[in-house]
Amino acid sequence: MARADYSVEDLVSMMAKGDLRLPEMQRRYVWPATRVRDLLDSLYRGYPSGAILMWDTDTEVALQAMAIAQGVAKVRPRLLLDGQQRLTSLSAVLRGEPVTVKGRKRPIEILFNLEHPADLQVVTEVEEGSKADVVLDDDETELSDDEIQKRLDRLTFVVGTSRLKALPQWVNVSEVFKATSDAQILKSAGLEGFDDPRYEKYSDRLGKLRAIRSYEYRVDILENALSYEEVTEIFVRVNSLGAKLRSSDLALAQITAKWRTSLAIFEGYQDHCAKAGFDLELGIHLKNLVAMTTGQSRFKSVGGLQRNALEAGWVEAKAGMDYAINFLKNNVGIESPALLASPFLMITVAAYGRNAGYHLTEGEADQLRKWVLVANAKARYSRGSSESFLDQDLKTIRSGGGIQGLFDHLRNQVGRLDVTPEELEGRNARSALFKEMFLAFRAAGAKDWTTQVAIALDHSGSRDALQFHHVFPKGFVKGTGVEREVDEAANLCFIGGKTNRRISDTPPEEYLAEIVAGGGESALQQQCIPHDQVLLNVDAYRDFLLERRTLIAKCINTHIGLDLDAS
Repeated sequence: MARADYSVEDLVSMMAKGDLRLPEMQRRYVWPATRVRDLLDSLYRGYPSGAILMWDTDTEVALQAMAIAQGVAKVRPRLLLDGQQRLTSLSAVLRGEPVTVKGRKRPIEILFNLEHPADLQVVTEVEEGSKADVVLDDDETELSDDEIQKRLDRLTFVVGTSRLKALPQWVNVSEVFKATSDAQILKSAGLEGFDDPRYEKYSDRLGKLRAIRSYEYRVDILENALSYEEVTEIFVRVNSLGAKLRSSDLALAQITAKWRTSLAIFEGYQDHCAKAGFDLELGIHLKNLVAMTTGQSRFKSVGGLQRNALEAGWVEAKAGMDYAINFLKNNVGIESPALLASPFLMITVAAYGRNAGYHLTEGEADQLRKWVLVANAKARYSRGSSESFLDQDLKTIRSGGGIQGLFDHLRNQVGRLDVTPEELEGRNARSALFKEMFLAFRAAGAKDWTTQVAIALDHSGSRDALQFHHVFPKGFVKGTGVEREVDEAANLCFIGGKTNRRISDTPPEEYLAEIVAGGGESALQQQCIPHDQVLLNVDAYRDFLLERRTLIAKCINTHIGLDLDAS
């Protein structure tokens, strides 16, 4: 194995020319903008940033497109085995070009703070798209704009927002790399000449930023004599040791080593499911493939599978997943994976359909529907060892245990099968029960209180786009001592964006009275909102939560239609 040092500029140039290509064993580009920001921050500080692994080969290898535009190589390209996320990100930023993710082009806009503190601050992990790109602690969600700005001013790099781009001290990193001089950048930053006291500081910092181009990566290059299978084994081992890739990514590498060009087949079916409303990660389809081929879900078995077994299993996997999608959409009312506590549920439904030869009685289909709703509400595959629970269910199906066997395992895991009011206590919008709330409310006929459009995930336009609304608005309860409980699921309901904005921080006793006057109490009953005026006073907020948890639990159990005597 050869070893060399390449600068970022050299590597980006290789990417642009097409001299560095991506074999199909690699996963797609997946980094969010926040990861790109953190990479730039590390390189700016001169921190270590890992190594790059390439393969110099003349072997015919199936390739996949990179997320950035590439030219046609004039020499035999090398294959990039480790470092795709970093080099794609750097190429996009240094060249100022968008990346293509799931068929859509999006820019990566990272801003650099010319006024960052001399002692560089530690980067705070953030969620992309959050307020001003900063995640605040639970007790700081109401920071003022000035306080948020002070936090941002202590950072060196942030994901671009229109508000920050308008401030003179924040400059677009891509524009810095594309500029031939600092003159225009410094002018835009408000400097009027060389005698400005900020001139030297800003110039030095821009120079240090551009020095990222000279940062050198250690590059390990595998020799031509290695076979595709050997290189795949190296790829798997390198990433297993470094825990850089998920098990599904490593399984994909092993599968494509035995079944060349299979990635395009998998991605084609992935797109097919996405068009049906189920845009699932490729790893779910691979796990379904393994389940249909081996009877269990763990990827450790992939290494022993041959191509003919994989091809036969893929035919079964597609048929099973088609059945699962159709069953969930038309029998259960789940038209999107956003309503699933775990997509593993789809694999179980697929396996059940296949084991039954896709021939179910009406009663059996009804029981399967109920099991899906209970397993989803109870987060069957989101507790502890999810793969162990999935394998348990797959074994039960394979051995003829039927729906009753699935219910028995679920009961052993969670106890009673019906939903109790106590289970809703402390749950928020990320909980499985919140998803079940939506399904139950929709089945009860819940509509937006202004437009009377039934609640759904696929509303178009900002007016009708579904949002969850705080019955006791956040602004209304501020300073009352119950702020920490305001995001509980029992304080949430579903309405359109325009209605939500109109209500804003209006006291619930006021705006709910208007809704009842205009449409009757059924508008509230459909979302389990009690209309007792005593409960709508902020002093009775906890009593309101107790009452609504009881109503929600009853609504969910009614929607499931579970025979509680059997639970």
